[in-house]
Amino acid sequence: MNTGQSTGSASTSPAAARRVSRRVGAISPSATLAVDAQAKALKAAGRPVIGFGAGEPDFPTPAPIVEAAQQAAADPRNHRYSPGAGLPELREAVVRATERTDGVTVEPRQVLVTNGGKQAVYQTFATVLDPGDEVILPAPYWTTYPEAIRLAGAREVPVLAGADQGYLPTIAQLEAARTERTRAVLLCSPSNPTGAVWSPEQITELGRWALAHGIWVISDEIYQHLTYDGTPFTSVLSAVPELADTCVLLNGVAKTYAMTGWRVGWMIGPADIVAAASNLQSHLTSNVNNIAQRAAIAALDGPMDAVEEMRIAFDRRRRTIVEKLSAIEGFTVPVPEGAFYVFPDVTGVLGRTIGDTRVETSGDLAAAILKHAEVAIVPGEAFGAPGHLRFSYALADADLAEGVDRVAALLAR
Repeated sequence: MNTGQSTGSASTSPAAARRVSRRVGAISPSATLAVDAQAKALKAAGRPVIGFGAGEPDFPTPAPIVEAAQQAAADPRNHRYSPGAGLPELREAVVRATERTDGVTVEPRQVLVTNGGKQAVYQTFATVLDPGDEVILPAPYWTTYPEAIRLAGAREVPVLAGADQGYLPTIAQLEAARTERTRAVLLCSPSNPTGAVWSPEQITELGRWALAHGIWVISDEIYQHLTYDGTPFTSVLSAVPELADTCVLLNGVAKTYAMTGWRVGWMIGPADIVAAASNLQSHLTSNVNNIAQRAAIAALDGPMDAVEEMRIAFDRRRRTIVEKLSAIEGFTVPVPEGAFYVFPDVTGVLGRTIGDTRVETSGDLAAAILKHAEVAIVPGEAFGAPGHLRFSYALADADLAEGVDRVAALLAR
């Protein structure tokens, strides 16, 4: 039956058929959150799954921080809108913490408080990058970086450094990736997903190279308090102060203070960049939850005893998991010096059949381990490093030992 409708009508046009924008539709889901959600769902269904996917401390937030939040909840001042860039008291606390840990002096107007570290990452790239720009991205990298870069209309340029390099690229590798479109380089030390820590000398060399070529340095320092074996943390802005006009530091309370769910992060940078990012945030989310901000003040200004206790526990778990994984034939396990991840090269076990699963990639291996050993691990493909697995050791000692033992038993068959 002829309805008289034109074949070019709005109801059948390509634009009408498209329901999700190409920009948002192109975003890959967070692999780490997906693995964690899958593990939790299986546990809820009664399966004895042990999850190594979540990048969050398994400890409760220290009591003094929780108590500060409880008091803040009863204070009517916190029931209203507050300055979009962050409570003045929190911005001042960030200034003090940055000088204390980084050895870098900044002003409160150079601090923007965000809804977690991820928002700081997104807003920094959105503020600094234009379409067509390139960002040199050392790989393995955290899964959110390339997505945030692409959302800004720019392009990531991965520079892969394998286990033989301790997962740290050389300046020669970075230079080989530089083009006339290079706008920034991303630095994450200690690293998620590898736990690698750049030495003071390497940080200085990177900073001077970036300065010489007018390249922005975006430095994610969220694991700065989690280093081991006497390994020092070095802030690039402390090593090369001349970068102050082309450097943004990213940080937050999540990892150090076991506050992943509180969603308080920040970016520190040149005043004009922070002002522009604050303008963006005023339209995006406005202020961060006031109660969480008050808790963050208590965290930054409070004692570090609980932080040190957690660091010692992570160090113990680090030693255990490295020893156990190193005993698995086909695994190459660089010793992580920071954060709470270990990132073994597993190419030595690829090409096998495990159970009824032919394992050709680290993604296949992670799937086989979940299916046959009920252990959840994030495959290296998510971090731009196929042939690897990321294990978080931020879980109870007994679960950690049993989980790795399950993997070892499965691969020994």
